[in-house]
Amino acid sequence: MQQIPMTMPEGVRFVPEEPSGDAVLVIAGSSGRVDSNRARVFAEHGFVAESIRWFGGPGQHAGPWEIPLECFFDQVRALQSVSNRVWLVGTSLGAEAALLVGAHEPSVAGVIAFAPTDVVWPWRDDAGIDRSHWTLAGAPVPFVPLDWENYERETPARFLPLYERSYAQSPARVEAAAIPVEQIHQLVLVAGGDDQVWPSAESAHRIEDRRFAAGRETTVVTRADAGHRTILPGETVVTGGQAMRRGGSEDADHALGRAAWAAITAHTAR
Repeated sequence: MQQIPMTMPEGVRFVPEEPSGDAVLVIAGSSGRVDSNRARVFAEHGFVAESIRWFGGPGQHAGPWEIPLECFFDQVRALQSVSNRVWLVGTSLGAEAALLVGAHEPSVAGVIAFAPTDVVWPWRDDAGIDRSHWTLAGAPVPFVPLDWENYERETPARFLPLYERSYAQSPARVEAAAIPVEQIHQLVLVAGGDDQVWPSAESAHRIEDRRFAAGRETTVVTRADAGHRTILPGETVVTGGQAMRRGGSEDADHALGRAAWAAITAHTAR
């Protein structure tokens, strides 16, 4: 397998010895890092696999706010030149990006979203102002505001109640910020029922319901005792990142990963 370092943006591309014809763009979560761990796993199974740093690098925002979705469109086009189909693989904030890009770029074959959300959320910028995670055609994508005034701090931090309360308080903003998931072709959603970061399992089922109403099939893989971080077979366990409660356990997260991988291979073999 060939490993090719990338610049502008920083990233990595893995090219398997016997490519299957499919490619994946792997988008990490709120770390914004190059997720070489997950990209490598996909490459070991025949995918041309690429991951990029999407904030915190040269010429990029310091944090995940108002990131142009076009930066992902560009990578999709680059992968299309070396493959027959391109899939998006995103985790948490990266799942939010993957779902948006898959909805707005019809050439994307499908999306595999770990710890997904059905709406767009904000992030506080350097001035402490909540900004949309994303822009599209230069305009901020509508988001659901977070109710920081009633946020109860815990150590380590647990953000699930904040997201649940904010979602319930803003039905009009929820409608405006809804990701147009009905436009995505194939979709696999993976979520832990014990996710303590945000309500990913509930979001997955809301997405499933909306797509069903639109005549679209969706594969949802959940496990009640798994948390925010799914561990796929062959992946190294991630231990870094912001200190917070993510829920689940290593055993449960591994079990969810095994079930997810079976669903992923079934979908991408179609």
